[in-house]
Amino acid sequence: MLVEKIHHVAYRCKDAKETVQFYKTVLDMDLIGAIAEDKVPSTKEPDPYMHLFLDAGNGNILAFFELPNSPPMGRDPNTPEWTQHIAFQVKDVETMLSVKERAEKAGLSVLGPTNHAIFKSIYFFDPSGHRLEVAAWTATDDMLKSMKDVAHAMIDEWSVTKQPPRHTAWLHSSEFAN
Repeated sequence: MLVEKIHHVAYRCKDAKETVQFYKTVLDMDLIGAIAEDKVPSTKEPDPYMHLFLDAGNGNILAFFELPNSPPMGRDPNTPEWTQHIAFQVKDVETMLSVKERAEKAGLSVLGPTNHAIFKSIYFFDPSGHRLEVAAWTATDDMLKSMKDVAHAMIDEWSVTKQPPRHTAWLHSSEFAN
């Protein structure tokens, strides 16, 4: 594989300062840098911006742009709200539950925990309207191997039928429902 890791993932935010405060308060992410320019480096277009970088742990960086001269933020009206989200992994279910408590203490509405059979997660929105997920693995190595073994067959079947393949239906058995 040529890619070593994701350098950073960037999203737009409504307010840089509010965004930095939110991610520190709820997810304990530190601001590790900021870049502000009057024009876009790649295109040279005049468009002032603030580009901020947050430490998402283990060398992962979450970045945001505040774009004061652009029209207000929106979202794709043809894509369901639950689809596009940023998922953060935490050590275990207990840590996920502590994040839920922090988020609720910050006045956020939190959905979950939701059991996905191989992990459990919670969901809430940041101040810019980005849906966030905090997830903790619950899968065994055997479960993950079984999923990987059938992944290509599932994609192949889906590409023809556009119906959910049942290769991993075992994940939804009563054994994993808790």
